[in-house]
Amino acid sequence: MHVGTFYTFNRMIWGRYLLLTARLQNYRCRVSYHTRRHYSFLPDDVKSLRAVVNPDVSKIRNIGIMAHIDAGKTTTTERMLYYSGYTRALGDVDDGDTVTDFMAQERERGITIQSAAVTFDWKSHRINLIDTPGHVDFTLEVERALRVLDGAVAVFDASAGVEAQTLTVWRQAEKHHIPCLCFLNKMDKPAASLSFSMESIRQKLKANPVLLQIPVGRGRDFTGVVDLITSQKLIWKLSSAGGDGRLFESAPLNQSDEPDLLQEVSEARTALIEQVADLDDEFAELLLTDFSDNFDAVPSVKLQEAVRRVTLARKGVPVFCGSSLKNKGVQPLLDAIISYLPAPNERHHDLVRWYKDDLCALAFKVLHDKQRGPLVFLRIYSGTLKPQTAVHNINRNSIERMSRLLVPFADQHVEIPSMAAGNIALTVGLKQTVTGDTIVSSKASAAAAARRAHTDSGVGKKHGEHATVVLSGVEVPDPVFFCTIEPPTMAKQADLENALNCLQREDPSLKVRVDPDSGQTILCGMGELHIEIIHDRIRREYGIETHLGPLQVAYRETVLHKATATDTLDRTFGERRHVVTVELEVRPVDMTAGLCDVAFTEEAGGQLSQEMKEAVENGMHSSYLQGPLLGYPLQGVTTLIQSVHMEPGTSPAMVSACVSRCMLKALRLAGGQVLEPVMSLEVTVGEGYLGSVLGDLAQRRGTVRDIQSRHDDKVLLATVPLAEMMGYSTVLRTLTSGNATFSLELDMYEAMNVHDQNILLKRMAGLL
Repeated sequence: MHVGTFYTFNRMIWGRYLLLTARLQNYRCRVSYHTRRHYSFLPDDVKSLRAVVNPDVSKIRNIGIMAHIDAGKTTTTERMLYYSGYTRALGDVDDGDTVTDFMAQERERGITIQSAAVTFDWKSHRINLIDTPGHVDFTLEVERALRVLDGAVAVFDASAGVEAQTLTVWRQAEKHHIPCLCFLNKMDKPAASLSFSMESIRQKLKANPVLLQIPVGRGRDFTGVVDLITSQKLIWKLSSAGGDGRLFESAPLNQSDEPDLLQEVSEARTALIEQVADLDDEFAELLLTDFSDNFDAVPSVKLQEAVRRVTLARKGVPVFCGSSLKNKGVQPLLDAIISYLPAPNERHHDLVRWYKDDLCALAFKVLHDKQRGPLVFLRIYSGTLKPQTAVHNINRNSIERMSRLLVPFADQHVEIPSMAAGNIALTVGLKQTVTGDTIVSSKASAAAAARRAHTDSGVGKKHGEHATVVLSGVEVPDPVFFCTIEPPTMAKQADLENALNCLQREDPSLKVRVDPDSGQTILCGMGELHIEIIHDRIRREYGIETHLGPLQVAYRETVLHKATATDTLDRTFGERRHVVTVELEVRPVDMTAGLCDVAFTEEAGGQLSQEMKEAVENGMHSSYLQGPLLGYPLQGVTTLIQSVHMEPGTSPAMVSACVSRCMLKALRLAGGQVLEPVMSLEVTVGEGYLGSVLGDLAQRRGTVRDIQSRHDDKVLLATVPLAEMMGYSTVLRTLTSGNATFSLELDMYEAMNVHDQNILLKRMAGLL
C-alpha cells in the first residue's frame, strides 16, 4: 500500500473510532508543575451521547477560516484537527492527504475549491469549522459559509500582510457583521514582519488590530510567542515528541529572559491596555477607579474580558502569531477561538425570535452523493432538527421528509438522533431544497411567526404573510466567463443535462443556459479555473468526456443618451381583442449602480392594477436580459413608465409583449455602449523581472495604479480588461521563470473605447 494512502486510511479509521466510540472525550490541557504543557487526545472522561450531540449553546463556536490563496488556511485547519484529537497524523497539502481538501482536484492542485465543514471539541467546547477557498473563482464558497457563521479567523502570510483576496473575504465578513481574529501565519519565514503585517491590516483593511502576542525569535529562529494578556512565554521545542508541536513549554516571563524581549513585551502590554481602555468604557472605568496608580497591575482575567467585549462589538480584531506548517502557535489560537469569538446565542438574529422554539434553519450548501442523493447543509437558528420528520421549505412552498441527520466531518459523516439550535447539520432526503432556502417545521409555524412579526413591526400585510419570516439567502455573483459545452454523442445529452443540473444545485455561481439560436448549451462561470474544474468534475464524477468551446467574456451593455418611445400592440384572438399602448423613457445612470431599475410616473402607477404592474415589470426584465448591440444583459439603465393605456379585457401577456417592443425601440434610439469587465490585478515579482511584466501588461491594455516594495520583491497593482487575461498564468510563469505570483478580482464594468468596441462588434459578426 502506498505510504500516503496508508496514512489517509489510518486517519480515517482513527477518526471513525473517536467519533463512534467516544467523541466522547473532553480534551483537556494538562499542565505540569514543571511548566510543560501537553495537549492530549487521551480521554479524561466520557461524555454522554446527548452531551456530545447537543452541547450547551454557550459552548458552541461556528467559525470559518478565510484568507488569500496559499496563506495557510488548510494547514492551520489540519493542525487544529490534530491537536484536538480528531486526527492521529498530521496531514499535508503538498502530500494531498488533508481532511478538508478531499476532492481529487484539490489534492492534485494543492488548493481549496469547496468549503468543507468539520466538527471537533476543544476544552469542553464544540467547534464547527468551515475551511474556505482563497481563490477568487470560488468566492461564493466563502460568501455562503460566512452567511451562516458566527465568527471567523483571517489567516495572513506574515511576510506579505494583506493581499488581494484578503480584502475580498474581509469585506464579505464585514457585510455579515462577523467578529474576526487575525492569525499571522508563517512567522518562520525570513521575510516575516510583525510590524509590516499590523500596518497592512490597519491601512488596507481599515481595521483596528489588537496585538495579543509577541513572537519570540525572528525567521528561522522563531520558537514561540509571549501572551500579552498573561505575560506567559510559550516555547515549542520540536526536537521532542517527534516534532509535532503537541508539547510546548509555558512559563511566566522573568528577569533572566532577554532584556530586549522584556522591554518589547512591557511596551506592547502597556500599549494593549491603553488601546483596550480607549475601546471599552467598562475597562477604562476599572483602570481609573482601581488601578490608576499602576495600570500593569490589572488582572489578566479583566483584560481578557475587555478584549472579548471589544471583539464582539467589532471595535477591534485580536492578532495572534504562529507557524502552522512548523506546528507552532495553533493551540493558543484554538484557545482564542473559544475565548473571544461569540457563541450562537450572542449573535442577534431579529427574524429568528419570531419562531421562538419552533424549527428555523437555513440551507447554505448542497452536495450530491451517489448513494444517498442530495446532502443539504443546514444552520439551525432555533428549535430542534430530528430525522424521519417532515419539514416545510418556505421558498419552494413544499413539504419534504428528512430521512437522516448527520454531523459533517469533511467527506466522512456520523449519523445522530437530533440536533439543537446553534449547530450545523447535514441532512439526507431534502430533494428540492437549494442554497438559500429557509426550512421550518411546518406551514403553521411559519404562519405563527408571520403573525408575531406583524404584531411586532406592522409590516406583515405589506409584504405578504411569509415575507418577513424568510431568512435572507446567499448573494450569488454574476458569471464573467462563458463557453459552449457539448457531449461526445447525442446519446449522452441527457446524462450531461443531469450532471449540469446536479452541479448547478451544488454551485449556484455556475449558470447553464441554452442559446435560442444555435441550440447549444452554454456554461457560465466565475473564471477560467472555475470552468476548468467543472469540466474535470463532469469527466471524473459523471463519466462524460465533454468538449468545451473557446472561453468568452460576459460583456454587458448600457445606453448613451436619454430616449423616449411609444408603441401600440393590437391583436385579436378569436372574439377577444387586445389593445395596449405604452410610452416609456430610458436613461443612463451610474454604471456602478449595477442592476437596472424600473419606475412608474404617478399617473401611470395609479391607473394600473397590481397584476398589470407585474406584467409591465416582466416585460421590462426580459428586455434587460438582452441589449440592442450584442444581446448582452443591460447595466446602468433606468426606465420610467410614463403611460400604459389598454382596452378592457387585454391580457397581462399582451402588456408584457408591448412593453418589450417599446423598450427595444427606446434602446435603439438611446444608442448602445458595450461594457467590459475590468479586473484588479496584483502581481508580486522580483525586481529583475519587473520590466518584462510591465511590458506585457501594456500590450494587454493594462493601467498601472501603483508599484510597491515588499522586502526584496515588487508588488504591481494594475487594472486590466478580463478579455486580455486569458492564459495569463502561463505567460507570467514564462516571463519570470516561475518567480512571480498574481491574483485577480473583478473591479468594475467599464465602457469600451470606440476602437476596441468596433473590433469586438466585427469579431462577433464574423468579419474578423
